[in-house]
Amino acid sequence: MRAGAGFDATLRGLSDRLWTAVIGRDEPAALRLVAAAADAGAEGEAREALLLDVVAGVQHRVGVEWAANRISVAEEHAASAITDRVIAALAARPATTPGRPDRGRVTVACVDGEWHALPARFLAELLTLRGWRVDFLGARTPTPQLIAHLHRTNPAAVLLSASIPTHLPTAHQAVTAVQSLGIPVMVGGAAFAADGRYARLIQADAWAPDARAAADLLARGLARHRAQERQQIDDLPHLADQEYTFVRQSRTGLVRQSLAAMEDRWPAMRSYTPAQRERTAEDLAHIVDFLATALYVDDAALFTTFTAWTADILTARRVPAAGLRVGLDILAGQLRDYPRALGFLEAATGTLPAMPTGSGPGITA
Repeated sequence: MRAGAGFDATLRGLSDRLWTAVIGRDEPAALRLVAAAADAGAEGEAREALLLDVVAGVQHRVGVEWAANRISVAEEHAASAITDRVIAALAARPATTPGRPDRGRVTVACVDGEWHALPARFLAELLTLRGWRVDFLGARTPTPQLIAHLHRTNPAAVLLSASIPTHLPTAHQAVTAVQSLGIPVMVGGAAFAADGRYARLIQADAWAPDARAAADLLARGLARHRAQERQQIDDLPHLADQEYTFVRQSRTGLVRQSLAAMEDRWPAMRSYTPAQRERTAEDLAHIVDFLATALYVDDAALFTTFTAWTADILTARRVPAAGLRVGLDILAGQLRDYPRALGFLEAATGTLPAMPTGSGPGITA
């Protein structure tokens, strides 16, 4: 496979065939397709295209189909597992481009709590293709274990991945801990926003919107960070109002009280099955988690974006999205003495459709 005339069409055809295999849970077919493409001579940019445009592109499509409720959670998990094994099979066929440089050692990891490991895995494989020696630590890397690893290996840089915004406080802690060793940190993933504004807020040394951009930035070099101890509040002085701390520490009570208040407003909810009650409680917990994170970064847009996304997910599953207003209203009543939280809740409520007369809470499927 070589770049040139017809290369894009070749990639599209391969992507379609790989999608059919992955979504059909035909792992042997998926492995054969990628192995054949690699063995046919995919080197350099072509090998990168195979990894990022074909394999990663198919995985992105898996996420889109799940969000649109066209595949189930189980189908999404099965497809992602096949993607992971396809990446491993591709890595087992190392590129044979002569004279590939040894650029040095880097560490790639997901922040603690982040279990979406595939974006970081794609990055690790790309960096390996470009001549880096990569320590890939995988999903949910505890910050103390990350620091212990860095003491042993002293890499040129650390690249941290986070897909879920609720992991931003943990990412901030990891960034400051790594920088205290004098090692530069690049961050990436959907958690840091499409423009990287949260990466700048927590003072990461670099941010990249995708794997290729990360590899290019790394090749140009990241300056060694001046080792210094720094607290999170030094970067985010608004945390002094303690609103983030209160919401985070009160999470269990806020969810419990909100669930009880919903039962009072809608007696029909008392007949929910245990599974429905559990899912409603999970949805309320997600609302509280995202509200706390929005308070952490002091950005209402993080919370309103989450509530809009949740409304879309519920709508795709034929659950009345207007019911989200109920949960937000109840939380606003509990947080009326916290002006930033109240403002974020009011902003999110204003973006949602009105509550139909006589409808139920609509937060659970």
